[in-house]
Amino acid sequence: MTRLYLDWNATTPLRPEAKAAMLAAMEVVGNPSSVHAEGRAAKALIEKARAQVAAALGADGADIVFTSGATEAAALACAGRGLVCAAVEHEAVAAWCAGDLPVDAAGRVAVAEPARTALQLANSETGVLQDLPTGLAVSDLTQAFGKVPLAFNWLGCAMGLVSAHKLGGPKGIGALVLRRGVDVVSQLKGGGQEMGRRAGTENLIGIAGFAAAAEAAARDLANGLWDDVAEIRNLLESELSTEANETISVGNGSARLPNTLCLIAPGWKGETQVMALDLAGFAVSAGSACSSGKVRASRVLRAMGYDEGLAGQAIRVSIGPGVTKDDVGRFAKAWIAAYGRARARAA
Repeated sequence: MTRLYLDWNATTPLRPEAKAAMLAAMEVVGNPSSVHAEGRAAKALIEKARAQVAAALGADGADIVFTSGATEAAALACAGRGLVCAAVEHEAVAAWCAGDLPVDAAGRVAVAEPARTALQLANSETGVLQDLPTGLAVSDLTQAFGKVPLAFNWLGCAMGLVSAHKLGGPKGIGALVLRRGVDVVSQLKGGGQEMGRRAGTENLIGIAGFAAAAEAAARDLANGLWDDVAEIRNLLESELSTEANETISVGNGSARLPNTLCLIAPGWKGETQVMALDLAGFAVSAGSACSSGKVRASRVLRAMGYDEGLAGQAIRVSIGPGVTKDDVGRFAKAWIAAYGRARARAA
C-alpha cells in the first residue's frame, strides 16, 4: 500500500533546498556570539538567513527575530498586552488573548480595535482568509506564508508570526516579525541574542533551513505552483460533494487557502474518519494538529456556528505541490466507500 500524505497544514515535507542548507550549516563550527573568525562566519550565516526570510516575506526593513517556532513567537508578541482575538485563532495565540471577537458563519472576524487585536491571516482548519484591518497588533501568518501572495510591509500590522515547517523547512524554528520601531520585551533572559529579544544560542542549522525553504516557497508561489494546487483541491471538493451531497464544505463561499478542504460528514465522527483513512493509507486530520494528538470537536467550527455534533464530524484535507489529480481521485474513492459503510452501519 502506497501511503498518501494529505496533512500539509500540520507540517510539510522537508524541501531539498532546506536539507542542503542544513547540511552545509552543520559544517559551520563557530558560536554566532563569538568574536573570532569561526564565530563571525556563523553570525554571517544567520544574518544572510535573516535577509532571505525578510525578502521572501516582503518584510525588508522589518526586524526578523528567530524563535523556536510560531508558538514561541506568539508568546513573545502577545504576552502581557491585553489583546483580544476570536475563537478561530490557533491555540498558541488564543492562550494570550480574550477570545471575545464575533465570528460569522463564513469564518470572518469582526474587528473593532485593531491596535488591541490579534487576527490570523489564514485559518489552519478551514483555510478561510481574513481581510486584515490596518493597524493590527499581531497577525498569525503561519499558514498563509508561502501559499498566498503577501507582503508583511503591506499588511499594516505591527507584528507577524511565521514557522518554517509549514513551508518545507525544518521543525523547531520560526520567527517573530516586527515592524520597524516596534519592540518587545525578551521572555528568555541571558545572553542578549536576537537583538536582545530572545536569549540563547541561535539554532544555526534550523535557521539556514528556514531561509532556504522560504526562498524556495516564494519562488514556487511566483511561478504559479499554488494555482495548480487550488485546481486539484477544487476537483477533490467537487467529487466528494457530488457523490455525498449531504456533506458540508466549510468556508467554500469565502476566500481560502488554495490547498485546504474542511469537510463535515454528518453522522461520521471526525476521529473515526481519520482512523479509517489512516488504515486505508491516507494521512488527514480532524482539525489542528498542534494539541498533542488530542481529537475533539473543533472550537473553530463551533465559533462559526456549527453545533457540537457537526463540529465533531469534520476532517481537514490539506494538500501540497506534488499531490496529483490521480492521488486525490484515489482518496475520494476510498473516502466515499468508507462513508457509505459508515452510513450503512448507522442505518
